[in-house]
Amino acid sequence: MTEDRPLAAVGEKRGETGYRESAGADRDKGSAAPSEPIDVRSGDQLDALVDGNDVVLADFHAEWCGPCQAVEPVVEAIAAETDAAVAKIEVDANQPLAAGYNVRAIPTLVLFADGAVEDRFVGDEPPEVLVSAVERHL
Repeated sequence: MTEDRPLAAVGEKRGETGYRESAGADRDKGSAAPSEPIDVRSGDQLDALVDGNDVVLADFHAEWCGPCQAVEPVVEAIAAETDAAVAKIEVDANQPLAAGYNVRAIPTLVLFADGAVEDRFVGDEPPEVLVSAVERHL
């Protein structure tokens, strides 16, 4: 992987480049997604993020969780290099929200597209799996 663009190597293997530059050019919900993960602290905040973006990757995690820390750079790179918004939800501080999405293990990543849950990943997924899932919906 490259130092300045961690996901570039994933895309280059598939013949793609310029994630943020080319992805989502025909977005119908307005401005581009945030380029950094958003700390979500309530269901209303998550709902607003999902309603305001075509694709949202919600990362249910805990600070003390080793696999969560392993996935964090990939999640941050997805926020920086794609037109998906990324929500970070600390499960210890947001137990009702985590329970509402049936989070039983962490990390759990929930992928929303056009307001609906489209995919779910539990555990430390390879970067290629997460990037591919996000890009299918952009």
